[in-house]
Amino acid sequence: MTAALGIGVLGLGVVGRGVLDAVQHNGDAYASRCGRRLEVRAAAVRNVAARRELVPAMVISDDPMAVVERDDVQLVVELMGGEEPAAGCIEAALSAGKSVVTANKEVMAKHGPRLLALADQHDAELRYEASVGGGIPIIGVLQRDLQANDVSSIRAIINGTTNYMITAMSSDGASYDDALADAQRLGYAEADPTNDVDGIDAAYKLSILASLGFHAQVSPTQVHCEGIRALAARDFVHARDLGFAIRMLATARRTDDGLDLRVHPTLVPTSDPMAGVEGVLNAVAVSGDLIGTVVLEGPGAGAGATASAVVADILNVAGRLASGQPPRRLGQIDTSPALAPLADIRVRTYLRFEVPDRAGVLAELGAVFAAEGVSIASVLQTPHPERSDSADLIVTTHHCRDGAVDRVLANLKQSASVNELGVRLRIEDRRDHD
Repeated sequence: MTAALGIGVLGLGVVGRGVLDAVQHNGDAYASRCGRRLEVRAAAVRNVAARRELVPAMVISDDPMAVVERDDVQLVVELMGGEEPAAGCIEAALSAGKSVVTANKEVMAKHGPRLLALADQHDAELRYEASVGGGIPIIGVLQRDLQANDVSSIRAIINGTTNYMITAMSSDGASYDDALADAQRLGYAEADPTNDVDGIDAAYKLSILASLGFHAQVSPTQVHCEGIRALAARDFVHARDLGFAIRMLATARRTDDGLDLRVHPTLVPTSDPMAGVEGVLNAVAVSGDLIGTVVLEGPGAGAGATASAVVADILNVAGRLASGQPPRRLGQIDTSPALAPLADIRVRTYLRFEVPDRAGVLAELGAVFAAEGVSIASVLQTPHPERSDSADLIVTTHHCRDGAVDRVLANLKQSASVNELGVRLRIEDRRDHD
């Protein structure tokens, strides 16, 4: 067996501790699997005193770059999160010819193509399975197992926080505020939940998946992003009555006009596999010309799931180094992919309005929809839950350009027939992606 592989871990939070425990407790098994013993030789943490008590025999530092630069560290495992100093540490490690394993979706979404090219340049390896989907091995599937396919679409539920909240609002009738408070109490949501509830986290992950699936350089700024703050418990009741479930769906697909990249709450048919993904589970559906559609589902977060993906990447790197094989090279990518304007995307739409409870409202609204060429599929009027002089009007449309719905809503803002637009949700059918 070759010499031990020296590992430096940046961050000993919940996931970092899980990785450390796995490497220390399963040393013999891992060595037999990859042909090289793994040794965590140093770690970087914010609070040195607190962590030194947990791992007294290890070098502990509050300077992550010092760990990267150690001569006895050949593999850097970055688990700090955030953009900096994580991106700088990864860049320094790769520039020194050291391979890196990371779970950092923000860094990979914003800097992935550049860092992967840097790894190629210095005969190093950058692995990031844990950056999307936790324990779901979707990165490896896109990199290896589906390489023979021309991927046409990716549909995913890739944020456990919002999926947990949506499940609570749907199953228990919880309000947005109550669902968020419960998610925070259970540790599924941060004290500042912005990245999750506004879709930013999912946009990072979708840009990574789209970059791999379409062999293109996709930035998170190119993903249209909407959050779940406007959802009310009654929207889930209305959706169910219409034969749909609401899910925070991340969608990337090829169109004749370019890539359609979106993250937003979406109505999906109850028969769609995505409708059955509940709680903190994640799921990714990939459609390709040869495979058809394959769906992967599993835990998207948590120490165990994320540590599993990180350790698997470590073992893969260690095994490659032990065998003397060269790193996998970055293939050709489209650095300026065409993007389909959202206004031109044809979708169905769900709209909930608060309207005055008086005669003539439906006719007035119908005229605005007709003027923009938007065909109404269904209309449902229910009493407003709080105001006796108002009603909720739920309208669904047939397929039309998203921009036409924009114009309808702009016109209705000036109309006395609408008190307030409660929510706008797009409707997806998986058959549109197969």
